[in-house]
Amino acid sequence: MIMTSEWAFILDEADELSAMILSSEQAQKLRNAYNDVYSNEKLVQQIQAFTRMKEQYEDVQRFGKYHPDYHKIMKEIRQQKRQLDLNELVANLKLAENDFQDLLDEISLIIGKSVSEAVKVPVSNPFFASDSSCGTGCGSGGSCSCSA
Repeated sequence: MIMTSEWAFILDEADELSAMILSSEQAQKLRNAYNDVYSNEKLVQQIQAFTRMKEQYEDVQRFGKYHPDYHKIMKEIRQQKRQLDLNELVANLKLAENDFQDLLDEISLIIGKSVSEAVKVPVSNPFFASDSSCGTGCGSGGSCSCSA
């Protein structure tokens, strides 16, 4: 690929867009929420315990209900997950992640639509998918009015 002034301009614009994303309010909230979670030693220990439990859970999943600790591990992982989900810092982190993902989805749609209206952009939020011509799930055999 030969570097032209047009490519250099595109790369400069991409760098500028990246800097704007990183300095956005959503990115700052995500960084703050992440720091809040991982600066709390007790919460970090809970997350590590949950990670170890997930490894045991994956082992149990290989054997299903025939695993000797199936019921114990299934109950314990649900309790630990619930305990983490109810933690305010973890909930704030999840909300910040979702807000940041929505920002990235919006930017992806804008870039995709600037290329062509026919470009299908995968997004995580169904709200944004309604803007696209096909959405994210087109397994209905054409009943979604998709031109594909």
